[in-house]
Amino acid sequence: MKAIGVIRYSRRERLSREEFEELLRSAGYEVLAVLEQNREEHPRYNIGRGKLEELKELVKELRPDKVIFANRLTPSQAYNLWKELRVEIIDRWQLVLEIFEKRAHSKEAKLQVELASLQYEVPLVKEAIRRIKLGDRAGFKGMGEYQTRQYLKHVRYRMGKIREELERVRADREVKRKRREGLGFILIALAGYTNAGKSTLLNALAGEDIEAKNQMFTTLDTTTRRFKLGRKRVLLTDTVGFIDNLPPFIVEAFHSTLEEIVKADVVLLVLDISEPWGEVRRKLLASINVLRDLKALDKPIIVVMNKIDLTTAEDVEEKKKLIEEIVEEVAPSVRAVVKISAKMGILEELKRALEEIIPTLPKYKRFRIVIPPTVDPGKILGLLESIGEVLSVSYGDKVEVEALIQVGMIKELTRLGITLEHPSNKAD
Repeated sequence: MKAIGVIRYSRRERLSREEFEELLRSAGYEVLAVLEQNREEHPRYNIGRGKLEELKELVKELRPDKVIFANRLTPSQAYNLWKELRVEIIDRWQLVLEIFEKRAHSKEAKLQVELASLQYEVPLVKEAIRRIKLGDRAGFKGMGEYQTRQYLKHVRYRMGKIREELERVRADREVKRKRREGLGFILIALAGYTNAGKSTLLNALAGEDIEAKNQMFTTLDTTTRRFKLGRKRVLLTDTVGFIDNLPPFIVEAFHSTLEEIVKADVVLLVLDISEPWGEVRRKLLASINVLRDLKALDKPIIVVMNKIDLTTAEDVEEKKKLIEEIVEEVAPSVRAVVKISAKMGILEELKRALEEIIPTLPKYKRFRIVIPPTVDPGKILGLLESIGEVLSVSYGDKVEVEALIQVGMIKELTRLGITLEHPSNKAD
């Protein structure tokens, strides 16, 4: 498929030509040309009339299969452009959905992509009905008014069925999450801009070999794996990558997947630090905005500066200082900024940060634990190390332990015959 790209820059929208071209390539398009313009949005065509004439000439000359806008088009703008150019017109978010369709493998991911696509289609169908009434054009996908209305009814019905199926998936995932928490697992979510290296980091920490390519939106399916952090029980979940100005319909469609971030104990916000500072800053702020929209900015967050092997130590240190300044202002829940290379296995700073943060989580409380003589203290101490933090041990007729443990594990420990006393919010 051949395409001409169009990108309009303005003060209201942060757009990157490099990222737009990467999206086009990721969707499998041969890019014939990219037309650029600096101006505020034209209400009828998005771009100005003069640039539209230039685009017309390019379409006649190059004969693309599609013209693809980096900017979001209103349904009215899309129809006006089609009338002028007589070639299929799509915008940035339809392009993203095309990539999602290619990357979705699991049933859940396919349902989420279909829901997002249908949500995007609804205003287009409504615009078609409006224009049919005005006698402006034949209808949506060549259909008449009755067929278009029936199609809209079908779209809404299908959206309802998909939401029901995704709600069942969400409920099943919640049951699994509660079971993991009941076993004393710490839940850590990988978040961040697309192609920042989240899947590579999961592979490095968990010793897995999950597909990780240098392309946008490789991961659409939620993947959870266990990894060792001392003796603690830790689960790591990879999630769909973010992109600038992530639209509400995609956030809603992928709610069950993005919920893994909301429910996590710790969020690892992964950045590709090898990019120019302007891109690093843009993607950091875009990721923080998504976390804010998800209401996940109050969680303990570690900013993970990935791909340090692709730049210099001086560049990394300079960017770290700038990142720390930004997060201090807009994301105070960030507990650490660490440097890693997931590909090279340089993960020491990240592991140290996690070891320091985990015992301070709200789910941990301080207890005095009494282990009776009938119970093997070695077994209990090993369990306490896996679900908490042993602070002190004193041996006598009974073994007494001061420890930070997860509140959700109290019943399990009581069942083993030990006594817990004097809960306190204080921690070392």
